[in-house]
Amino acid sequence: MDTLYISSHPDDFRSLLPLIAAEFCRSPPRIVHEDPPAEVGRSRPALVLEGVGGTVLTGANAVSWYLAAAGKRTGSDKKKESQVWQWLSFAENELMPVACSVAFPLLGIMGVDKKLLQSSRAELLRVLKALDETLAPRTFLVGECVTLADMAVAVAALLPFKYALEPAERNSLVNVTRWFNTCVNQPQFLKVLGKISLCEKMVPVTPKPSAAANATSTAASDAATPDSTPGNGPPKTEAQLKKEAKKREKMEKFQQKKEIEEKKKMQPQTEKKAKPEKKELGVISYNIPTPSGEKKDVLSPLPDSYSPQYVEAAWYSWWEKQGFFKPEYGRKNVSESNPRGVFMMCIPPPNVTGSLHLGHALTNAIQDSLTRWHRMRGETTLWNPGCDHAGIATQVVVEKKLMRERKLTRHDLGREKFIQEVWKWKNEKGDRIYHQLKKLGSSLDWDRACFTMDTKLSFAVQEAFIRMHEEGVIYRSKRLVNWSCTLNSAISDIEVDKKELTGRTLLPVPGYKEKVEFGVLVSFSYKIEGSDEEVVVATTRIETMLGDTAVAVHPNDPRYQHLKGKMVVHPFCDRKMPIVFDDFVDMNFGTGAVKITPAHDHNDYEVGERHKLPFINILDENGLLINVPPPFLGMKRFEARKTVLQALKDRGQFKEVKDNPMVVPVCSRSKDIVEPLLKPQWYVDCREMGKQAADAVRNGELKIIPDHHLKTWFNWMDNIRDWCISRQLWWGHRIPAYFVTVNDSTVKPGEDVDGHYWVSGRSEEEAREKAAKRFNVTADKISLRQDEDVLDTWFSSGIFPFSIFGWPNESEDLRVFYPGTLLETGHDILFFWVARMVMMGLKLTGKLPFKEVYLHAVVRDAHGRKMSKSLGNVIDPLDVITGISLEGLQAQLTDSNLDLLEIEKAKQGQKSDYPSGIPECGTDALRFALCAYTGQGRDINLDVNRILGYRHFCNKLWNAVKFAMRTLGEGFVPCQKAQLCGSESVSDRWILSRLSAAVALCDNGFQAYDFPTITTAIYNFWLYELCDVYLESVKPVLSRTDSEGQKQADVCRQTLYTCLEVGLRLLSPMMPFVSEELFQRLPRRRPQDSPPSISVTPYPDTSEFCWHSEEVDRQMEFIMSVVRTIRSLRADYNLTKTRADCYLQCIDSDTAALVQTYSLQIQTLSYSQAVHPVVGGDNTIPQGCAVAIASDKCTVHLMLKGLIDLEKEVTKLTAKGAELEKQMEKMKEKMDKNDYKDKVPVKVQEADAEKLRQNETEMQKVKEAIENFRKMM
Repeated sequence: MDTLYISSHPDDFRSLLPLIAAEFCRSPPRIVHEDPPAEVGRSRPALVLEGVGGTVLTGANAVSWYLAAAGKRTGSDKKKESQVWQWLSFAENELMPVACSVAFPLLGIMGVDKKLLQSSRAELLRVLKALDETLAPRTFLVGECVTLADMAVAVAALLPFKYALEPAERNSLVNVTRWFNTCVNQPQFLKVLGKISLCEKMVPVTPKPSAAANATSTAASDAATPDSTPGNGPPKTEAQLKKEAKKREKMEKFQQKKEIEEKKKMQPQTEKKAKPEKKELGVISYNIPTPSGEKKDVLSPLPDSYSPQYVEAAWYSWWEKQGFFKPEYGRKNVSESNPRGVFMMCIPPPNVTGSLHLGHALTNAIQDSLTRWHRMRGETTLWNPGCDHAGIATQVVVEKKLMRERKLTRHDLGREKFIQEVWKWKNEKGDRIYHQLKKLGSSLDWDRACFTMDTKLSFAVQEAFIRMHEEGVIYRSKRLVNWSCTLNSAISDIEVDKKELTGRTLLPVPGYKEKVEFGVLVSFSYKIEGSDEEVVVATTRIETMLGDTAVAVHPNDPRYQHLKGKMVVHPFCDRKMPIVFDDFVDMNFGTGAVKITPAHDHNDYEVGERHKLPFINILDENGLLINVPPPFLGMKRFEARKTVLQALKDRGQFKEVKDNPMVVPVCSRSKDIVEPLLKPQWYVDCREMGKQAADAVRNGELKIIPDHHLKTWFNWMDNIRDWCISRQLWWGHRIPAYFVTVNDSTVKPGEDVDGHYWVSGRSEEEAREKAAKRFNVTADKISLRQDEDVLDTWFSSGIFPFSIFGWPNESEDLRVFYPGTLLETGHDILFFWVARMVMMGLKLTGKLPFKEVYLHAVVRDAHGRKMSKSLGNVIDPLDVITGISLEGLQAQLTDSNLDLLEIEKAKQGQKSDYPSGIPECGTDALRFALCAYTGQGRDINLDVNRILGYRHFCNKLWNAVKFAMRTLGEGFVPCQKAQLCGSESVSDRWILSRLSAAVALCDNGFQAYDFPTITTAIYNFWLYELCDVYLESVKPVLSRTDSEGQKQADVCRQTLYTCLEVGLRLLSPMMPFVSEELFQRLPRRRPQDSPPSISVTPYPDTSEFCWHSEEVDRQMEFIMSVVRTIRSLRADYNLTKTRADCYLQCIDSDTAALVQTYSLQIQTLSYSQAVHPVVGGDNTIPQGCAVAIASDKCTVHLMLKGLIDLEKEVTKLTAKGAELEKQMEKMKEKMDKNDYKDKVPVKVQEADAEKLRQNETEMQKVKEAIENFRKMM
């Protein structure tokens, strides 16, 4: 095992980083809180690698990189690795020094210089502001998960967040604060750092006179001294005593200062001018009366700021009434030839009982964005809605309602009347999910909405069963199924929750007053027949021993070879059971002997089949014991558990009980413990269909995206088991199969499990004719009993892509829209739904139901935890759209089925994640955020703060369009076609180049299902290119009044219009509401034949917007580097409003010419008085300038002479230089002592040397600055 030597101090950032990185390792190193051995070196952190010849890594970055790389946290490719290195450099060279200079005085590690602290604080906020901008569109710094970049920068930011950044400052750094909280709440961070308390008020931290104080000095090793001595050590030297006296004096002064501050607080305060309150996000409503389906008023002025309530009102009903969502829109009928093609996708039908959760929101954000994109491309587009009858879930809901309101069970009503009650409930409540989908802006063709119990779909289900039964693909068999005693039904694997237990656990079980014990292994013995010998076996379900029919051992186990042919005796009946030899037994587990209960365990079932053992069913459908001797007969299964255990003890055959980690199967619907039960059921033979489905993917006919799901697909398809499709329910598609009784003595009576005695039919008459023909008797001798069971819900879902179009009957829709284009859904139902659609589509239609499958990720919370009601992190998307208070969130918990402890835990989780509730974000921001998140792989860690960030983006968009429309003016008429006129300025050419690049990125992104690329391209274009650069740079052009200036301004307005119109069209698929609202306010290029809505306006195409120029982009990137350098210099010298002349020293005439070309842009964006390109040496630059290098081709000289008080600046710098001189002298004096190298730890020596180097560098800068200022004087 590798060994990591680190400091034990809680704030020692050099040790914290490797410790956190180690937590991400699969095999973390051994941690040692002391200096490494002398032969290794004395530096910490140090990592000694085992098995690599004792290789030693030292230094925080090197050690952390090694550990993070082992945990795959250094970037997924070379580009990302490079980005991680850059962030490491940023943390070490930019953030860490300024963080220390702010925090160390507060910790008492270095003296407090108010001016120095103030300037350090300003520098810290500047650095963090830059970081905040970078994090605006991101959750993490590199990629979509925590990397070493996040670890390093978060550790560097730790001291400011703990001691210096007050709430107001954190509120201004919303993205940094969100990101920091996300990082430090990751389990790996929590393990190292514990729960971080953020700073409430920046005050000096009083050091505790204990080990903690010593530890602080260790953490700030540059302040540590070699002379510190334990209290019980040798007498202190004179120097030490003087040092302690100085410390005491400082502490006394600090305490006096605090007392004065406290007294001031106690005095009555004079009235101060009230600070303006922080402006809340505005809520503006649309109050203009607009009948449903009529177009929204777009003539009244836009509100001052963006408000989702205003923007999202009235549009959806108009879209729907206009028929924009129908494939017939703009054509005579769907069969009309369309050279652009057909796009068809069906919705994964949500449960009729369901309400929206974030998984639905993600599915619909992706599917609607794709649908709108295909529609805007001019394709014949259909997104078909539907709803699943959800057999078990719906039956449970209606049964509970009956009991609650009328104190009746379904059996009190009878099957027919109960089904009427279900239909009544469905007609009253069942369309709730449709209304919620509309709220999300989903552009579904509601006229084609289907319910899986509709007549059309029910007929298709019946036909599918009959055809597959007649082919022999569906057959009758008695096998083990997942049985819920509470529901009295078999359930599918997806309805079984696997509850992991670490040991003995008491769980609630429906029908039992007391909790039932699980997670224990009970050992007992069986006696060998005719001998005193015994065999010890163990089980987690002791009650099932009543159904044992054998004991199994491994054929090669030497302990049991002498028992071949022997029998064991059951202690509670006269049953003699063979000892069988089978390879499935693990001879190293327990005693190597296993009890076999073929009728109640899946593994034992197969052993029973192989050895032809008796199958004794000891449970009825209600979980009561049958086929067992008294006193167990008729007992409830878990009451029998205790009785059997006591009976074994009484007989002396009980051995022991011990904790046993295990997985308990729990019914997700009823919370009952699932029992394996032998039942005659209908099964689908999946072997051949599974092979066809696997081959379709292997030969490229069906494409699964992303391809990392292929392994799962082939694993399932190549090892597929037959599918149990019987469900013992009343609500659902009743199985069209009839058991035949022949009233003829020549025909022997049949058994339920014998498929020969079952016929299927579209009616009882058809079934009777089939039976008469099969048994060669007249129809009057046939008696039929229809199977009481219904089909598994996944059976009707499996034929959904073609049943919605009327299959097996021919129809125009079936001909045009089947097979479909795409199936989009979550990867968690790849097998349960996707595979079954593929298998049944191929079997029943001979065609694949779709060409591509795109699987999105599963939504988790910001900390990577699974959404769970008990954690309080399940979020209703409508709460994100409309906003909700913390009290509102917690009220939802009170109305849930959680117990009191879980409610309290969930409330704490909500309070931690949403202390102020969830602000109103709006549908557009939610959709955009969900699409932006899809690049995270198998899981999405959703942070509500990031959604809020996109709401702010909507506001920026809103303000930009409002400003632009004022700029265009009321009489503005756009050109009939977007094209270059040849008179565009460099700014115009650049923004059109960036627009063309965004069009290409969006087009490629949609085709590759790369949604983060689309969202990033749109976000960057609107925010960083159009708003931050272009709109700012063209303000002087638009304000010109001369004739030449007016011409240039007209060109600029045309360019601006193109950017707005195309930018909104790019945005429309993902943000349909705000893009429609703003698009409707823009003038049209061709008003006479323009589409009425942005949703049916062509999507921007690269053939039209082909103005991307890499040369122009390169030029502007260079110009922006110059602008950023000037801005940085202005900030350094606090030139907030003062304009200064700027001299740009260029390396050659070409660079100078380029700078001259863009001089107006540089002057405007950098807030300069004038820009002067210069070629040549420093003698060409006037004296009195501050200097900074923009690139290898250009150096910036900013004229300061006459703009600042030079003498004052020199005085400040001289004082700073004197302080630095003093510190260096003190450090050199300390380092020159004779015993320094021997007595002082190596790490302290290294820190001292580093501190001296920093001081010398800083001193050099001070001298240069003073000399520079004196030249100006």
